[in-house]
Amino acid sequence: MRRGCVRLAGACLALLAVACTGKEPGAGTDTGSLLITNARLVDLSGETPSILDEASLLVRDGRIAAIGDASARFEAPQVIDAEGRTITPGLADMHVHVWDEAELGAYMSYGVTTIRNLSGMPFHLDLAREIDAGERIGPRLLTSGPILNSAGPNAQLNHKMVEDTDAARAAVDWQAQAGFTRIKVYSNLRADAYAAVLEAARAHGMAVTGHTPEGERRPGMPLTEAFDIPFEDILDDGFETIEHVESIVWHGLRSRHDEAAARALARKIAAAGVPVTPTRVAHRNLLRMAETRGDAGRREGMDLLNPFVQAMEQPVKDRWANSSSSRLAENDAFQARVTGIFNEEGVLLVAGSDAGIFINVPGQSLVDELALLVDAGLEPYEALQTATWNAALILGEEARHGCMANGCAADLVMYTCDPLQDIACVGDLVGVVRAGRWLSRDDLFALREAAKRHDIARTQANLMAGLQAQGTPLPEIPGRPAAQ
Repeated sequence: MRRGCVRLAGACLALLAVACTGKEPGAGTDTGSLLITNARLVDLSGETPSILDEASLLVRDGRIAAIGDASARFEAPQVIDAEGRTITPGLADMHVHVWDEAELGAYMSYGVTTIRNLSGMPFHLDLAREIDAGERIGPRLLTSGPILNSAGPNAQLNHKMVEDTDAARAAVDWQAQAGFTRIKVYSNLRADAYAAVLEAARAHGMAVTGHTPEGERRPGMPLTEAFDIPFEDILDDGFETIEHVESIVWHGLRSRHDEAAARALARKIAAAGVPVTPTRVAHRNLLRMAETRGDAGRREGMDLLNPFVQAMEQPVKDRWANSSSSRLAENDAFQARVTGIFNEEGVLLVAGSDAGIFINVPGQSLVDELALLVDAGLEPYEALQTATWNAALILGEEARHGCMANGCAADLVMYTCDPLQDIACVGDLVGVVRAGRWLSRDDLFALREAAKRHDIARTQANLMAGLQAQGTPLPEIPGRPAAQ
């Protein structure tokens, strides 16, 4: 797998402490706000894991202040004995949909310390500021602005519809002025409007991510009618990430289950240096609904999903619950194979779950996604990298996030078992450090329970205010899907 811009991890993490402090671990005494002792620290930034056993890790001001071996003499008012357990950087879910502040605790309870929200509204900017200021416990929140799309079968309630160049430029200008730093584009975006979005986003220094725009959807697409915008034309447009292997198969392979074509396409994507967020779990959950005739939508954890949005999506859930599973199973198997091929050919993969919509449970769905990446052929170490180091790479944050060294953010997860051996271990936490604050298993349980207490009126107000701010006419609340 490609590891562009990979930082040297060093022979062991103790040497990183020496390089950053100029002192041997254990030489003198250092103090901080939190000290973790007897830990198994795993750095995920290299081709193979760098592991320091019986380690001490000192946290100060929300950052890793020092790392030492068993002889290190650090002091702090709060000391946590890891008892030899494994600690990795906190997880990043790079494709979520947050509808209300209640959901933040669900992500935290699963060790997700960074989320990238890809259907933004003004309240997301407020939440992000409150989290950064330490006024609210939650994962670090990155957000796009409202999704930009044109009329077509994929148009949805909360999309900002732009049909021409003037509307596209105006939409990007508004998002930049509002404080959003990235644009999300969608499948039916017209070619002229898409070109204007790119031009305006570059002028504002905004990242672009999302579905690859196809242009107007016409009968016969994709099998007998070519797309207005060929997939390959997108690859040099500077996408932060391309979302969904499912969408890449549709657009890039024109829905053909052709492994040779998939490998050729993977090589083009890798050569262009465009990262991909597979979101395998999003399609797998369609299959689960069909196979169980809807029972998957009543499984444990569903109470972490926003009930207001779930009510809006009920017709969609009913549709998939009553669908034939055979074709979905065939598609799912091919998408898994494509994901594996992408990894083999060096496409940089990042983890995303599409959580917050359909039956994609916040936090829990990232655990599922990592398991599905392993099922697709990634090693557990590679799967962990998609949710840590690779995310930091695409965000240009490798010196501060997804790393285990002095100066890195003290966003950490402690596990009961070893996720390098069994990726399912990602769902079994002892505790989380978020911005330097220790959250025990009891704290995480409390956050998860609190995430079940939804405020429907506040959610509706969030959505209506968002639609109004982006200039979308306020509708009656319809029974149609939320954005993906």
